[in-house]
Amino acid sequence: MVAGPYSSGGADAATRAARAAALNRAALAVFRLGHVPILGVNLALPVIAAAEGDAYEEVMMPLSLALAERCDAILRLPGDSEGADAEVARFAAAGKPVFRAVDDIPPA
Repeated sequence: MVAGPYSSGGADAATRAARAAALNRAALAVFRLGHVPILGVNLALPVIAAAEGDAYEEVMMPLSLALAERCDAILRLPGDSEGADAEVARFAAAGKPVFRAVDDIPPA
């Protein structure tokens, strides 16, 4: 799993898009190491859009945290994010690896 800032700090659409791009670039690097990366935001946003209303709070973190329960390790990108910190806490509590840099992730 790749986690980091997305909407924290009341980010506007341009900031969220830039943050999503950074998360996806990190996911590509993880993929190139032979792993299967996934982002909670990439899983949740289509579900939120399908709700055709204000379902962000209802869906984003519950879905992301449920995903964290099913992954083997997490890459936490820098930047303030309560959501990403909550995801990391799930991994740490389960004794699963928490990486802070792509260079720290071993190849699959």
